[in-house]
Amino acid sequence: MDERRSILITGCSSGIGLNAARTLQARGWRVFATCRDIADCARLQGEGLESLPLDIASEDSITAAMDEILTRTGGRLDALFNNAAYACPGAVEDLPRGALREIFETNLFGTHDLTRRVIPVMRAQGHGRIVNNSSVLGLVGMRWRGAYVSTKFALEGLSDVLRIEMRDTPVRIILIEPGPIPTKIRQNSVPHFERWIDWRASARRSQYEDSLLARLYGPARPDRWEMPCSAVTAKLIHAIESPRPRARYFVTHPTHLMNIARRILPTRALDWLIAKV
Repeated sequence: MDERRSILITGCSSGIGLNAARTLQARGWRVFATCRDIADCARLQGEGLESLPLDIASEDSITAAMDEILTRTGGRLDALFNNAAYACPGAVEDLPRGALREIFETNLFGTHDLTRRVIPVMRAQGHGRIVNNSSVLGLVGMRWRGAYVSTKFALEGLSDVLRIEMRDTPVRIILIEPGPIPTKIRQNSVPHFERWIDWRASARRSQYEDSLLARLYGPARPDRWEMPCSAVTAKLIHAIESPRPRARYFVTHPTHLMNIARRILPTRALDWLIAKV
Protein backbone atom coordinates (compact mmCIF):
# COMPACT_ATOMS: atom_id res chain seq x y z
CA MET A 1 0.00 0.00 0.00
CA ASP A 2 1.29 3.46 -0.95
CA GLU A 3 1.58 5.37 2.35
CA ARG A 4 2.18 8.79 0.80
CA ARG A 5 -0.30 11.57 1.54
CA SER A 6 -2.68 11.87 -1.39
CA ILE A 7 -4.28 14.84 -3.11
CA LEU A 8 -6.73 15.16 -5.99
CA ILE A 9 -6.23 18.29 -8.11
CA THR A 10 -8.63 19.36 -10.84
CA GLY A 11 -7.67 21.40 -13.89
CA CYS A 12 -4.06 20.23 -14.24
CA SER A 13 -3.54 20.63 -17.98
CA SER A 14 -1.65 23.90 -17.47
CA GLY A 15 -1.18 26.87 -15.18
CA ILE A 16 -1.90 26.70 -11.47
CA GLY A 17 -3.06 23.08 -11.46
CA LEU A 18 -0.02 21.81 -13.34
CA ASN A 19 2.42 23.74 -11.16
CA ALA A 20 0.72 22.46 -8.02
CA ALA A 21 0.79 18.87 -9.26
CA ARG A 22 4.49 18.95 -10.17
CA THR A 23 5.51 20.69 -6.96
CA LEU A 24 3.52 18.49 -4.59
CA GLN A 25 4.75 15.32 -6.26
CA ALA A 26 8.31 16.57 -5.76
CA ARG A 27 7.46 17.13 -2.07
CA GLY A 28 6.44 13.49 -1.66
CA TRP A 29 2.69 13.72 -2.13
CA ARG A 30 0.82 11.19 -4.20
CA VAL A 31 -0.85 13.51 -6.70
CA PHE A 32 -3.88 12.62 -8.79
CA ALA A 33 -3.52 15.27 -11.49
CA THR A 34 -6.80 15.33 -13.39
CA CYS A 35 -7.62 16.96 -16.72
CA ARG A 36 -10.74 17.18 -18.84
CA ASP A 37 -9.03 15.93 -22.02
CA ILE A 38 -7.46 12.48 -22.27
CA ALA A 39 -4.64 13.87 -24.42
CA ASP A 40 -3.60 16.16 -21.57
CA CYS A 41 -3.67 13.23 -19.17
CA ALA A 42 -1.38 11.28 -21.48
CA ARG A 43 1.04 14.22 -21.64
CA LEU A 44 1.16 14.43 -17.84
CA GLN A 45 1.59 10.68 -17.53
CA GLY A 46 4.54 11.00 -19.89
CA GLU A 47 6.31 13.24 -17.39
CA GLY A 48 5.64 10.86 -14.52
CA LEU A 49 2.45 12.27 -13.01
CA GLU A 50 -0.43 10.03 -11.99
CA SER A 51 -3.05 11.60 -14.23
CA LEU A 52 -6.58 10.57 -15.15
CA PRO A 53 -9.54 12.22 -16.89
CA LEU A 54 -12.03 14.26 -14.89
CA ASP A 55 -14.54 16.68 -16.37
CA ILE A 56 -16.24 18.24 -13.36
CA ALA A 57 -19.17 19.38 -15.51
CA SER A 58 -20.07 15.69 -15.90
CA GLU A 59 -21.51 13.68 -13.00
CA ASP A 60 -20.50 10.43 -14.72
CA SER A 61 -16.92 11.66 -15.08
CA ILE A 62 -16.78 12.61 -11.40
CA THR A 63 -18.11 9.20 -10.40
CA ALA A 64 -15.62 7.35 -12.57
CA ALA A 65 -12.64 9.41 -11.38
CA MET A 66 -13.55 9.10 -7.70
CA ASP A 67 -14.07 5.34 -8.01
CA GLU A 68 -10.68 4.94 -9.69
CA ILE A 69 -8.81 7.14 -7.20
CA LEU A 70 -10.32 5.47 -4.12
CA THR A 71 -9.56 2.07 -5.60
CA ARG A 72 -5.93 3.07 -6.02
CA THR A 73 -5.65 4.53 -2.50
CA GLY A 74 -7.63 1.91 -0.64
CA GLY A 75 -10.43 4.36 0.08
CA ARG A 76 -8.37 7.29 1.40
CA LEU A 77 -7.80 10.84 0.22
CA ASP A 78 -5.97 13.44 2.30
CA ALA A 79 -6.66 16.59 0.29
CA LEU A 80 -8.69 18.01 -2.57
CA PHE A 81 -7.71 21.12 -4.55
CA ASN A 82 -10.70 22.37 -6.54
CA ASN A 83 -8.88 24.34 -9.20
CA ALA A 84 -10.71 23.72 -12.51
CA ALA A 85 -12.63 26.71 -13.86
CA TYR A 86 -12.98 28.82 -16.98
CA ALA A 87 -14.19 32.28 -18.01
CA CYS A 88 -16.79 33.51 -20.49
CA PRO A 89 -16.07 37.22 -21.02
CA GLY A 90 -18.72 39.67 -22.11
CA ALA A 91 -21.03 42.39 -20.82
CA VAL A 92 -23.61 41.06 -18.37
CA GLU A 93 -26.48 42.28 -20.53
CA ASP A 94 -25.12 40.16 -23.40
CA LEU A 95 -24.84 36.89 -21.45
CA PRO A 96 -27.47 34.38 -22.58
CA ARG A 97 -29.00 32.07 -20.02
CA GLY A 98 -27.20 29.12 -21.54
CA ALA A 99 -23.80 30.75 -21.04
CA LEU A 100 -24.44 31.20 -17.32
CA ARG A 101 -25.88 27.72 -16.96
CA GLU A 102 -22.82 26.18 -18.62
CA ILE A 103 -20.19 28.09 -16.64
CA PHE A 104 -21.94 27.36 -13.34
CA GLU A 105 -21.93 23.64 -14.17
CA THR A 106 -18.13 23.69 -14.17
CA ASN A 107 -17.10 26.49 -11.83
CA LEU A 108 -19.64 25.82 -9.08
CA PHE A 109 -21.90 22.79 -9.47
CA GLY A 110 -19.13 20.41 -10.47
CA THR A 111 -16.87 21.68 -7.71
CA HIS A 112 -19.69 21.25 -5.20
CA ASP A 113 -20.50 17.75 -6.46
CA LEU A 114 -16.90 16.61 -6.19
CA THR A 115 -16.57 18.15 -2.72
CA ARG A 116 -19.67 16.33 -1.46
CA ARG A 117 -18.26 13.02 -2.63
CA VAL A 118 -14.93 13.64 -0.89
CA ILE A 119 -16.31 14.74 2.49
CA PRO A 120 -17.55 11.27 3.60
CA VAL A 121 -14.13 9.81 2.79
CA MET A 122 -12.36 12.42 4.87
CA ARG A 123 -14.84 12.22 7.72
CA ALA A 124 -14.42 8.43 7.90
CA GLN A 125 -10.61 8.58 7.93
CA GLY A 126 -10.57 11.32 10.55
CA HIS A 127 -8.86 14.14 8.62
CA GLY A 128 -8.85 16.06 5.35
CA ARG A 129 -8.33 19.40 3.65
CA ILE A 130 -10.57 20.80 0.92
CA VAL A 131 -9.05 23.83 -0.80
CA ASN A 132 -11.15 25.86 -3.21
CA ASN A 133 -9.34 28.08 -5.69
CA SER A 134 -11.34 31.29 -5.84
CA SER A 135 -10.06 34.65 -7.10
CA VAL A 136 -9.80 38.34 -6.40
CA LEU A 137 -12.91 38.30 -8.59
CA GLY A 138 -14.64 36.39 -5.81
CA LEU A 139 -14.13 39.50 -3.67
CA VAL A 140 -14.95 42.29 -6.12
CA GLY A 141 -16.49 42.46 -9.58
CA MET A 142 -14.88 43.86 -12.71
CA ARG A 143 -16.33 44.78 -16.10
CA TRP A 144 -16.56 42.11 -18.83
CA ARG A 145 -16.17 39.35 -16.23
CA GLY A 146 -19.72 39.01 -14.94
CA ALA A 147 -20.11 35.30 -15.65
CA TYR A 148 -16.83 34.32 -13.98
CA VAL A 149 -17.35 36.76 -11.09
CA SER A 150 -20.80 35.36 -10.35
CA THR A 151 -19.44 31.81 -10.07
CA LYS A 152 -16.60 32.90 -7.79
CA PHE A 153 -18.90 34.95 -5.55
CA ALA A 154 -21.10 31.86 -5.26
CA LEU A 155 -18.07 29.67 -4.50
CA GLU A 156 -17.04 32.08 -1.74
CA GLY A 157 -20.46 31.91 -0.10
CA LEU A 158 -20.75 28.15 -0.39
CA SER A 159 -17.24 27.68 1.01
CA ASP A 160 -17.89 30.03 3.93
CA VAL A 161 -21.01 28.16 4.98
CA LEU A 162 -19.38 24.77 4.49
CA ARG A 163 -16.40 25.86 6.61
CA ILE A 164 -18.74 26.87 9.44
CA GLU A 165 -20.77 23.68 9.18
CA MET A 166 -17.66 21.48 9.17
CA ARG A 167 -16.24 22.97 12.37
CA ASP A 168 -17.42 19.91 14.30
CA THR A 169 -15.53 17.56 11.97
CA PRO A 170 -11.81 16.97 11.24
CA VAL A 171 -12.27 18.30 7.69
CA ARG A 172 -10.98 21.81 7.01
CA ILE A 173 -12.37 24.05 4.24
CA ILE A 174 -9.95 26.64 2.83
CA LEU A 175 -10.09 29.33 0.15
CA ILE A 176 -7.20 30.61 -1.96
CA GLU A 177 -7.69 34.04 -3.57
CA PRO A 178 -5.27 34.59 -6.48
CA GLY A 179 -4.98 37.89 -8.30
CA PRO A 180 -3.15 38.22 -11.65
CA ILE A 181 -1.39 34.93 -12.38
CA PRO A 182 0.01 33.96 -15.84
CA THR A 183 -2.30 31.15 -16.92
CA LYS A 184 -4.15 30.25 -20.11
CA ILE A 185 -7.54 31.39 -18.79
CA ARG A 186 -7.67 34.31 -21.25
CA GLN A 187 -6.84 32.15 -24.28
CA ASN A 188 -9.15 29.40 -23.10
CA SER A 189 -12.02 31.86 -22.72
CA VAL A 190 -12.04 32.81 -26.40
CA PRO A 191 -14.10 29.80 -27.62
CA HIS A 192 -16.73 30.49 -24.95
CA PHE A 193 -16.86 34.16 -25.93
CA GLU A 194 -17.25 33.27 -29.60
CA ARG A 195 -19.95 30.73 -28.85
CA TRP A 196 -22.13 32.82 -26.57
CA ILE A 197 -21.52 36.56 -27.04
CA ASP A 198 -23.08 38.29 -30.07
CA TRP A 199 -20.97 41.40 -29.60
CA ARG A 200 -21.66 42.76 -33.08
CA ALA A 201 -25.36 43.10 -32.20
CA SER A 202 -24.65 44.51 -28.76
CA ALA A 203 -25.47 48.05 -27.66
CA ARG A 204 -21.86 48.04 -26.40
CA ARG A 205 -20.30 47.07 -29.71
CA SER A 206 -17.95 50.05 -29.75
CA GLN A 207 -16.77 49.24 -26.23
CA TYR A 208 -16.04 45.66 -27.26
CA GLU A 209 -14.01 46.97 -30.19
CA ASP A 210 -12.13 49.49 -28.05
CA SER A 211 -11.47 47.25 -25.08
CA LEU A 212 -12.37 43.58 -24.78
CA LEU A 213 -11.45 42.37 -28.27
CA ALA A 214 -7.91 43.68 -27.91
CA ARG A 215 -7.55 41.93 -24.56
CA LEU A 216 -8.84 38.64 -25.95
CA TYR A 217 -7.11 38.56 -29.32
CA GLY A 218 -4.12 40.83 -28.87
CA PRO A 219 -0.81 40.01 -27.22
CA ALA A 220 -0.79 39.66 -23.46
CA ARG A 221 -0.08 42.96 -21.75
CA PRO A 222 2.55 43.08 -19.00
CA ASP A 223 1.14 43.30 -15.49
CA ARG A 224 3.51 44.62 -12.85
CA TRP A 225 1.42 42.98 -10.12
CA GLU A 226 1.50 39.54 -11.69
CA MET A 227 2.98 36.64 -9.72
CA PRO A 228 3.89 33.14 -10.99
CA CYS A 229 1.76 30.05 -10.51
CA SER A 230 4.24 28.92 -7.86
CA ALA A 231 2.95 31.71 -5.60
CA VAL A 232 -0.43 29.97 -5.50
CA THR A 233 1.21 26.60 -4.93
CA ALA A 234 3.09 28.02 -1.95
CA LYS A 235 -0.22 28.96 -0.32
CA LEU A 236 -1.66 25.56 -1.20
CA ILE A 237 1.25 23.84 0.54
CA HIS A 238 0.58 25.80 3.72
CA ALA A 239 -3.15 25.06 3.46
CA ILE A 240 -2.69 21.29 3.25
CA GLU A 241 0.41 20.84 5.43
CA SER A 242 0.02 23.36 8.25
CA PRO A 243 -1.50 22.05 11.51
CA ARG A 244 -3.62 25.23 11.65
CA PRO A 245 -4.46 26.35 8.11
CA ARG A 246 -5.99 29.76 7.51
CA ALA A 247 -9.52 30.14 6.24
CA ARG A 248 -8.26 32.33 3.36
CA TYR A 249 -4.97 32.84 1.57
CA PHE A 250 -4.49 35.96 -0.55
CA VAL A 251 -2.06 35.87 -3.48
CA THR A 252 -0.72 39.05 -5.15
CA HIS A 253 -0.91 42.67 -3.99
CA PRO A 254 -4.16 43.49 -5.88
CA THR A 255 -5.99 40.79 -3.92
CA HIS A 256 -4.82 42.21 -0.59
CA LEU A 257 -5.74 45.71 -1.76
CA MET A 258 -9.20 44.78 -2.98
CA ASN A 259 -9.95 42.83 0.17
CA ILE A 260 -9.24 45.97 2.20
CA ALA A 261 -10.96 48.32 -0.23
CA ARG A 262 -14.24 46.39 -0.26
CA ARG A 263 -14.39 46.62 3.52
CA ILE A 264 -13.57 50.29 4.02
CA LEU A 265 -14.76 52.12 0.90
CA PRO A 266 -18.35 53.13 0.17
CA THR A 267 -19.80 51.26 -2.78
CA ARG A 268 -19.66 54.32 -5.03
CA ALA A 269 -15.97 54.86 -4.27
CA LEU A 270 -15.17 51.18 -4.79
CA ASP A 271 -16.98 51.20 -8.13
CA TRP A 272 -14.94 54.25 -9.20
CA LEU A 273 -11.70 52.55 -8.18
CA ILE A 274 -12.47 49.31 -10.01
CA ALA A 275 -13.61 51.16 -13.13
CA LYS A 276 -10.13 52.67 -13.35
CA VAL A 277 -8.44 49.27 -13.50
